[in-house]
Amino acid sequence: MSATTSPVILAIDTSAGTSIALVCEGTVLAAASTPDTMRHAEVVGSMIAQCFAEAGLAASTVTHVAAGMGPGPFTGLRVGIAAAEAFALGVDAQLLPMVSHDGIAREALAAHPGSAVLVVTDARRKELYWSEYSGLDENGCPTRVAGPALAKPDELPATHAARIDSTEVPAGALGLIADAMLAAGTQFSEAEALYLRSPDVTLSNGPKRVVQWMK
Repeated sequence: MSATTSPVILAIDTSAGTSIALVCEGTVLAAASTPDTMRHAEVVGSMIAQCFAEAGLAASTVTHVAAGMGPGPFTGLRVGIAAAEAFALGVDAQLLPMVSHDGIAREALAAHPGSAVLVVTDARRKELYWSEYSGLDENGCPTRVAGPALAKPDELPATHAARIDSTEVPAGALGLIADAMLAAGTQFSEAEALYLRSPDVTLSNGPKRVVQWMK
């Protein structure tokens, strides 16, 4: 663990696109992202390296890893979680599980104080993930009043909150929330991925019976 007096947070999220950021003392030192939902495994490593190069920091300076736990599709989401767990283990950093929608809400609410938002992301199969927020608390963290949940487009909750459809989760905002929670001594949730439904690929029930046509 680094001996730095302030937490250095690496934030990783692959619940939608891929987003990486380094945060320290309430500042985003570096960030990289792409909305591409097909190449999480190919880009996550290079983006992490890019952020360290941009911030001028070594991996060993990281004290905490904020991991976006979803909601998100199984295949993409697990790439970021695995990367976060591996990095935290490698540098002896503490893993901080984060709700991915909180990052989107934090960015929107910081830009429009006093508002309420309904965060919506694509769940595929003509479904949507959603979370509703009433504003920011005294620590600058979004207050989630409902969700995360899964719904058809015409089944989203009736609300006066401003709807935000997002294709990316800003890892910088996740890192800022984690930084504020650490400073306030707020307890983090369990490290459990929010898939909200079973993966698209299911395990086989066993080998199929083969008919022997020839003896």
